[in-house]
Amino acid sequence: MTPTDAPRRYLLTGELGAGKTTFCLHLVEILGEAGWDVAGTVSPAVFKAESKVAIDLLNPRSGQRRRLATLLTPEAQQSGPATKRWGFDAETLAWGDSLLARATPCDLLIIDELGPLELERGEGWLSGLKAIDEGKYKAAVIVVRPHLLHLATQRWPDAEVVLVSDEMAPHAQAAALARQILKPRRPDLQTP
Repeated sequence: MTPTDAPRRYLLTGELGAGKTTFCLHLVEILGEAGWDVAGTVSPAVFKAESKVAIDLLNPRSGQRRRLATLLTPEAQQSGPATKRWGFDAETLAWGDSLLARATPCDLLIIDELGPLELERGEGWLSGLKAIDEGKYKAAVIVVRPHLLHLATQRWPDAEVVLVSDEMAPHAQAAALARQILKPRRPDLQTP
């Protein structure tokens, strides 16, 4: 594989509420419509009265969706993995890891998101880390929070960082990245 044939990696980052998952959903739609095999995981938020109360897990290949995490409350009983804010469903985490284990080869590998479980604790979607490392895709988009970006860039120094911000709509940003991903890198592959 020549450097121009090497898979492209993008680390998608932005502050809480910037629209990272919205970006991912639009990218999945755009590249799916372009005929690309899009695999991995997307984690859309679940809202109740304008408050984020849960996170689902979406399989972009099948459209199947399961509850991944719920907001931790003082009265909540949590038996599975947890962060400061979220209690994760162990079965859905396992399902997500199995999706990532079977995701490649594909055209676009998307992982929304790799967080403290994976990058700091060595838990969660370890198959996602392996799939990214193996590079059996044309492009990979990996969502990472800003405070974990240094760990992701250490692991994948060839990755381009894409900042999602409130200044530009996630729809427009996703369309711009889709154009970049779809554009051939080798001059002999470009169409006149």
